[in-house]
Amino acid sequence: MLTAVPDMLDDTCVILRSGGVELILDLESGHPIVLHWGTSLGEVPPATLRTLVDGGIPHSDLDDPTDPGMLRESSRGFTGRPAIRGHRGDLGFSPKFTIRDVEHDDQHCRVALVDDALELRLEQSFIITDQGVLLIDFTLHNEGTTTYTLDELAVWLPVPDRATDTLDFTGRWLRERQPQRQPLTPGLRLRESREGRSGHDYTIVQCALTADAGTERGEVWGLGLLWSGNSRHLAERAVTGRAALGAGELIEPGEAEIAPGDHYRAPTVAAFYSNEGLDGLGARSHAWLRARAEHPSSPRPLTLNVWEAVYFDHNLDTLLRLADRAAAIGVERFVLDDGWFGSRRDDWSGLGDWVVSRDVWPDGLAPLVDRVRALGMQFGLWFEGEMVNPDSELYVAHPDWILQVPGRVPPLARHQLVLDLTNPEVVEHVLEQVHAVIAEYQVDYIKWDHNRFLTDPGHQGHPAVRRQTEALYDILDELRRRNPGLEIESCASGGGRIDLGMAFHADRFWTSDQNDALERQEIQRWTSLVIPPEMLGTHVGPTVSHGTGRLHSAQMRVITALFGHAGIEWNLLDATEEELTVLTEWTAFYREQRALLHGGRTVRVEHPDPSALVHGVVSHDRSEAIFAYVQLTTTAGTRPAAFRVPGLDPTATYRVRTQAFGAPASVQRRAPSWMDGFEITGAALASVGLRPPILWPEEAILIMAQRT
Repeated sequence: MLTAVPDMLDDTCVILRSGGVELILDLESGHPIVLHWGTSLGEVPPATLRTLVDGGIPHSDLDDPTDPGMLRESSRGFTGRPAIRGHRGDLGFSPKFTIRDVEHDDQHCRVALVDDALELRLEQSFIITDQGVLLIDFTLHNEGTTTYTLDELAVWLPVPDRATDTLDFTGRWLRERQPQRQPLTPGLRLRESREGRSGHDYTIVQCALTADAGTERGEVWGLGLLWSGNSRHLAERAVTGRAALGAGELIEPGEAEIAPGDHYRAPTVAAFYSNEGLDGLGARSHAWLRARAEHPSSPRPLTLNVWEAVYFDHNLDTLLRLADRAAAIGVERFVLDDGWFGSRRDDWSGLGDWVVSRDVWPDGLAPLVDRVRALGMQFGLWFEGEMVNPDSELYVAHPDWILQVPGRVPPLARHQLVLDLTNPEVVEHVLEQVHAVIAEYQVDYIKWDHNRFLTDPGHQGHPAVRRQTEALYDILDELRRRNPGLEIESCASGGGRIDLGMAFHADRFWTSDQNDALERQEIQRWTSLVIPPEMLGTHVGPTVSHGTGRLHSAQMRVITALFGHAGIEWNLLDATEEELTVLTEWTAFYREQRALLHGGRTVRVEHPDPSALVHGVVSHDRSEAIFAYVQLTTTAGTRPAAFRVPGLDPTATYRVRTQAFGAPASVQRRAPSWMDGFEITGAALASVGLRPPILWPEEAILIMAQRT
């Protein structure tokens, strides 16, 4: 039960505690102050906690300073970036909120604050989930008689002084989620996304870390935004020496004009804490997302997407033979990509006309769909419902249906413009055409693409990114409602829209257009930090990568693709018999092991040799594990450094063996004897480890451990 707190708030603290994580809110001063966010402290009296955080009064400060709290208001003496920025014309620029009432229980808290002078009310909601993830919502109400212009409303949480570093992620098309770690020095670190989508450069989560923190150890605090539009992630160390993390929507000028009696609800912020390194943070996030009602519950079907197989060349005979071969090697879902609709023979035309092309498909898609279903596979289809080509029937009929600033047309990107989803007529058109195709062919799965960032994203002269994002969520949710069982993949020219907001509207993310197995190592390693691997498309690319021109062995490619929602992006008609044999063995192994791959704890091993990466997944009962050792480059020594296999029961004995998909390329006269299979304790695997074979660069081996 939520309990109302009396008007007199003296000596009042709210403690939210779950999953080994604790948030302590101090309400004594009449505004919310975070005394602690991290591991549970036990039963510490509020007065004692306040004594712990009291730093005295330095010179050159206010005579009677108070902690500015979560809202970081200038009116309380804070000189850094405030949580709320806005105004009523040239008035109301400096808020000072005080608590009106509070309701809470052990895992929930609602705080209502008011600024009577500015005629504003702020509702704060805090929920700590069973997994120890803190979810924070802010809603700002305008209780005045004039419009309030909101420029920023962010959630800020302090981090302890021992958090000395920051970690976020950068990237580009074909190279998403590259980590960048640096000292958390005085000043503001700001990561903004202005693409109208989260973008290839999006960080998903921004972290503060202790100096010793890595993947396996140390403390980590992180904020992530449940939002797919423009965003801000921030880290600031103030002149006082104290540091905090912030996150919120990036609001364009005039985008959040709150009319009298209206409100603005900020995107939810997820706050993660771990005292088990980055993998501990990931374990919390994975457990939280897996607990959602929307999380896919069926085994993740091994998927063939035909984009890199045929591109726009939709020849029925070729696709039928491709379907036959896919089914023969164990594929469970066949996805027809771009090029099946309207005048779409290349990327210059047809977007927006979601009607099956009679030129290419004179009998409709039925001949292909029927064959796919007869072979026991699901059928999937590609859409890019937010976009339109100028060379399309839709644009010719409705050139005003695009996002634009009045009087000009935005620059083209991939020969396309962005439909204005804030226009109900546009939404109706997209929904009706897309649903008609899905319903006619009983499509099981759609790949929803987004191949360009937004420029001049306006509706009738007003900024529209926020409403565009909300409209997209509504479209995807409505398609699910109309088509029960439909699964949706979020794709944005690869990994350009992978975020915690879209995780609640899509079942799968296309991790990257980069299928090169070497480039995929870092991309998959860090995208899966907060997104569970079963939600990340990981495909076996062709022998020669379309993204880099590199040639990789079948073993390297299939091991790389194993650790996610596995699939194939390759013209199997070009595959050799040897490659088809490897793929058949691999698909069977994936189906056999996907409960572990998609349900266990992800482990990123801290390996001493930068020439190799080691990672894996361990079952929650610690009875089994699958690990990959990936040789990136040549090693410094003639014998590579031993790699550890952590996370198993140290007191148990395990049978260890390798799982081969063909012979790994190596340069040695004899492989290490353990590769033939042996038994060893979990403690020895975690502390001593295994000596890897001397592999060629850009090669991998797979290690299995099973408790005896």
